Amino acid sequence: MKNHVVDELNKFLEGNFMAIHAYENYIHHIDDQSVKEILQKLQQEHKHHATMIAERIQDLGGVPVDHVGFGGTIAEFVVNLKGATTDRTSILKDALVGESRGIKKSKELLNGDLDPQSLELVKNILNNDQQHLELLDQLIQKYE
Repeated sequence: MKNHVVDELNKFLEGNFMAIHAYENYIHHIDDQSVKEILQKLQQEHKHHATMIAERIQDLGGVPVDHVGFGGTIAEFVVNLKGATTDRTSILKDALVGESRGIKKSKELLNGDLDPQSLELVKNILNNDQQHLELLDQLIQKYE
C-alpha cells in the first residue's frame, strides 16, 4: 500500500512540476507587469505545493520525482513546437485551461488508495488550485 501511495503522490508531484514550468513560460512571455506578478504568485504556490508533496513522499519512505514525467515532457515539447503567445488574454486562458486539467487529473487521485494524511494534503492543495481558477477567470473577464 505504501508504495502505491508514493506512486500516486509522485504523479501528483509531476503535475505540480508541469504547472511550475507552464507558469515559467507564461511569465517569460507576458508584458503586463501586474499580470506577471499574479502569475509569479501562482507559480510560487505550486512550488510550495511541490515541496509539501515531496516531504510527504519522503515521510512515507519514498523518493520524490524531480521532473515533469514523460507526459509533461511531451506537453512541453508541443508548446515549444507551436510557440508561445504573448497576448495577455491568451496566456490567462491557457493558464486557466492548464489549471483546470491539472485539477481534473489530480482529482482522480482522490479516488485512489491514499492514506488519510496524504488525502488531506491533496485535498488542501486542490482547494488552493481551485482558487487559482477563480482568480484566472476574474482576470480574463477583466481584460476581455
